[in-house]
Amino acid sequence: MSDNNASQIKYDVFVSFRGEDIRRGFLSHLIDNFQREKVNVFVDDKLKRGDEIWPSLVGAIQGSSISLIIFSQDYASSHWCLEELVTILECREKHGQIVIPIFYHVDPTHVRHQLGSYKIAFVDNGRKYKTRVQIWRHALKKSANLSGIESSKFRNDAELLKEIVKLVLMRLDKLWLTQKDSLELTKYNCRCRIIHTQRAKRQPT
Repeated sequence: MSDNNASQIKYDVFVSFRGEDIRRGFLSHLIDNFQREKVNVFVDDKLKRGDEIWPSLVGAIQGSSISLIIFSQDYASSHWCLEELVTILECREKHGQIVIPIFYHVDPTHVRHQLGSYKIAFVDNGRKYKTRVQIWRHALKKSANLSGIESSKFRNDAELLKEIVKLVLMRLDKLWLTQKDSLELTKYNCRCRIIHTQRAKRQPT
């Protein structure tokens, strides 16, 4: 993540999800696991009354170290989710934000090529949001090509949740060490400039 953006970070993790699919079960357990590990996570219920929804979501995405995208069966049926996805990938490209896709009871191929429930969703999206469809398709393909976690490889949600939290903590630790090294290098460069300036002042004219 770029140094400029690091100073604006408010959250460890932003979670992009389709509420109707996972909010009452999987998501609540995920947040509980994050809170036990002191991970500061943003989900849309943190929006305050009176907040403008979209600008607040964009601010939360830009202010997060990691974006966790939970691709579920009906993720693509929400244009809000798809717009979040586009913004997340923009942050990845501009600021180096870490993006982790989670394929929850959905095949990554279906996300990548818009098959199954994703194909059905885009039939409806094609009628309502013609100018955005290709942008969303590109974003789905690009994000599905990233290294992620597939629920089908785990026996149950408990094991899946454990792996997600483990990966997030590992990436946060690595990010913290990188930022610490960057800060130390900045301090070193500042000291070098100060010493160089002091030496230049002592030299006879």
